[in-house]
Amino acid sequence: MRCPFCGDMETKVIDSRLANDGDMVRRRRECLSCTERFTTYESAELVMPRVVKRDGSRVPFNEDNMRAGFVKALEKRPVDTEEVESAIHRIKRQLRSTGDREVTSEFVGKLIMDELRSLDDVAYVRFASVYRSFQDVQAFREEIDRLEQQPSEEVKRAQISLLPDDESDK
Repeated sequence: MRCPFCGDMETKVIDSRLANDGDMVRRRRECLSCTERFTTYESAELVMPRVVKRDGSRVPFNEDNMRAGFVKALEKRPVDTEEVESAIHRIKRQLRSTGDREVTSEFVGKLIMDELRSLDDVAYVRFASVYRSFQDVQAFREEIDRLEQQPSEEVKRAQISLLPDDESDK
């Protein structure tokens, strides 16, 4: 690792810790030449799948576009930025875990709608109206009716599971 102060290549690691929920390693380093200390962050470089759009074109996954969709749907809604970042992190993790080199834009949209559903119902309907290209008020009404019939995340969390979580509980 090159020292940012003097440019020398000889540094030693003084301390290493996990950062960002275990997704990164934070390292304190000391330059052996000038004795200055600095911090580096190390993370795995994971390749995101390409997105196949409805018209058949393939584009690289763009986190900024996804974040902009969240921001637009959640405009003037009472949702913390940290919750949005966590949702984006979960979506990226799900996309990587598919192991596919390409995913459809419909799959990405469904992941986004699932996260918005758990964050805010109004934001969910806003996003769904654009994503599903609602043509009239009836389409809005049908989506809201469907939304009301599904239990909310709070209700789901409050319910007691009657089945064991995994096979080892049997």
